[in-house]
Amino acid sequence: MSGILYGVGVGPGDPELMTLKAVRLIRENDIIAVPGAEAKETVAYKIAVQAVPELAEKTLLPVYMPMTHDREEMKRNHQKGAELLESYLSRGLNVVFLTLGDPCVYSTYTYLQKLVMDDGFRTELVSGITSFCAAAARLNLPLSEWNEQLHILPAAHHSDAELKDGGNYVLMKSGRKMSQVKELLKNSGRDVYMVENCGMENEHVYHGTEEIPDNAGYYSLIIAKETRKNS
Repeated sequence: MSGILYGVGVGPGDPELMTLKAVRLIRENDIIAVPGAEAKETVAYKIAVQAVPELAEKTLLPVYMPMTHDREEMKRNHQKGAELLESYLSRGLNVVFLTLGDPCVYSTYTYLQKLVMDDGFRTELVSGITSFCAAAARLNLPLSEWNEQLHILPAAHHSDAELKDGGNYVLMKSGRKMSQVKELLKNSGRDVYMVENCGMENEHVYHGTEEIPDNAGYYSLIIAKETRKNS
């Protein structure tokens, strides 16, 4: 009997936002995979170990998938990661793969999941609180009301787009192209907010594009809301 691969969301940064199910699966299983070269240096591990201290004594599998635009290199890294996971699954051991936020939203884990499933292993996704919901809560703002649309974009891939559709926007992965993204936001006429490192010790909150630094970090999430007109 093969083991099960669980893709477990640990939330955006605050360990108190981890789900009871995530905590239980970490406690019940001995093999924990994390995305990064050094397991205990990864953000996912640092979040989870605060909620589950016994995680430090588990068998940790670092799965290194460096960011690159070289598709062939990406494929090689994903295949290498999948083979590492399968080396445990094939022995009947479950593997819990920790991922930031929710594994269903722009998670690198899903590339591994597809490969593992194609090789005949069972996988399950365990939802976590998304970064954009946590950021909206931190700002004390609703993401959408009544009939408003909500658009979620990976900003690094859409920095030259126009936010022309009605409703509110969430821009994720903005850090590397922040100056272009800020120009896009200025032209949109929306009210802009950003939370950097939401729920972490080095969290920063910004109101308006003027406050947002061009060198903002990778974990920067922007919410752009339609300006409400007085009726």
